[in-house]
Amino acid sequence: MDLAQLADRFGDNWTLLIGGAVIGALFGAFAQQSRFCLRAAAIEFSRGQIGSKLAIWLIVFSTAITGTMILSNQGLFLAREARQLASPQSLSGAAIGGLLFGAGMVLARGCSSRLLVLSATGNLRALLSGLVFAVVAQASLHGFLSPLRETLAAPLTTITIGSNDLLTLSGVSGTAAGVIVALGFVASIGLAVWRRIGLWTALAALGVGACIPLAWWFTNAMASVAFEPVQLEALSFTGPSADTLMLFLSQPGSMIDFDVGLVPGVFLGAFIAAWLSGQLQLQGFEDGASMRRYLTGAALMGFGGMLAGGCAVGAGVTGASIFALTAWVTLFAIWIAAAATDWVVDRKWPERRSLKSGLSAEIQLDASP
Repeated sequence: MDLAQLADRFGDNWTLLIGGAVIGALFGAFAQQSRFCLRAAAIEFSRGQIGSKLAIWLIVFSTAITGTMILSNQGLFLAREARQLASPQSLSGAAIGGLLFGAGMVLARGCSSRLLVLSATGNLRALLSGLVFAVVAQASLHGFLSPLRETLAAPLTTITIGSNDLLTLSGVSGTAAGVIVALGFVASIGLAVWRRIGLWTALAALGVGACIPLAWWFTNAMASVAFEPVQLEALSFTGPSADTLMLFLSQPGSMIDFDVGLVPGVFLGAFIAAWLSGQLQLQGFEDGASMRRYLTGAALMGFGGMLAGGCAVGAGVTGASIFALTAWVTLFAIWIAAAATDWVVDRKWPERRSLKSGLSAEIQLDASP
């Protein structure tokens, strides 16, 4: 049964939802098994380490771009019809939003997709943080934070420079880009072998990356058979998380599409993978300070992701796979903010507190009779 027959049988919207759920489940299972996490990779790199976490992220990143370019070269989808390239995007929003998201990602100890995967394994910290992320994302899209988001997004857009296509703006040909991407893919595999991350982990990382072109292909194929217009998209978690939240607050059947199937699919896939591998474990907050840290980070990610037009996956992998300039700006901003936040919050601040504690102890000893 092909997509046209499925759409005729279940309807366009339900077919999109089922496709989103299936691709989401694959992403969730592979992400859980590979421990794919941009935060971990960014911290590892910022601390001068070229380790397994960076290798896994690079495999995902290079696989997504390679697969997407193959689809595009085969004429299986037109990148220029994707939202990131077909409509004006905010460069100021990408930069500011990326910085906020990167800082929040470190505070919450995981990006939005990682929180979703962790929550499926029994991590209650990630579950509550993910809920806060979705609420703030929705408030940033249509709620009381939307005026602030629009104000920050307005100063500089891609209208000013005439395009959001990085290859067009840089003058790099598709052939040259393909060679660079192929070399990057080979390098990521070489790094994985060097760091001995294991065959199954590497294959799971390849699976995570392959979900991006798979989603591009599916939504493009649905656009060609659906009666109503279908948005060409891949994976992102800021907008879909907000949409999924609103689904539970709206009338049944009022919001049925690819995005709404994605988030539950990721949760289910990650849960099944963790269950089968014996990795389900309930975990909670350690104390009030830990809870404040996580929720603050989740709020920053919710607003930052919506301002930037994508999260660590939506901008950092999906948008980058079609060479959208704003996605690359967001990605670099996320890396910079993650490194800076890790340095201030998790390295220098604890060090200073330790020194102060030691000094206080010395003063007490000196004052003792």
